[in-house]
Amino acid sequence: MTSMTTPRKHAPTLKDGPSPEAAAGRSTPSVKPFFRIYHSEVLRQRTLLLLTTLEQADEATEHRKALSDLVVELTNGGLDYCFLRPLKLAKPGFVVEQTAKVGLAGVQHVMGTVVRQIIGRMDGKQLISVSGSIRQLML
Repeated sequence: MTSMTTPRKHAPTLKDGPSPEAAAGRSTPSVKPFFRIYHSEVLRQRTLLLLTTLEQADEATEHRKALSDLVVELTNGGLDYCFLRPLKLAKPGFVVEQTAKVGLAGVQHVMGTVVRQIIGRMDGKQLISVSGSIRQLML
């Protein structure tokens, strides 16, 4: 039995952090559900460096490939964090786990191709918009 003064470890909940609107400086509370994924500090620093570089570039389109590679990496990390990691914790068995990995590898390949094609056609303003959206997600 846990006493009322003993802190308990728990999974983060919505009440543990600000809503996306509050984090963005808006005062109205969020009415939309959201969740958070975690990635490495190295990936965070690379992301921030690329976003800053793109936003300050005279020609943002020079960074299309780097941005598309980053979006693919962040997406793959999110799929791993939200699906493969919990699946491994559930210990479904080798065959099920390998089937999930193969399936997700196919999804990631197709999605990566689509992301690269779309970002590869964007103009500077659109790239800056994507950059701003990624920054917003990082709050």
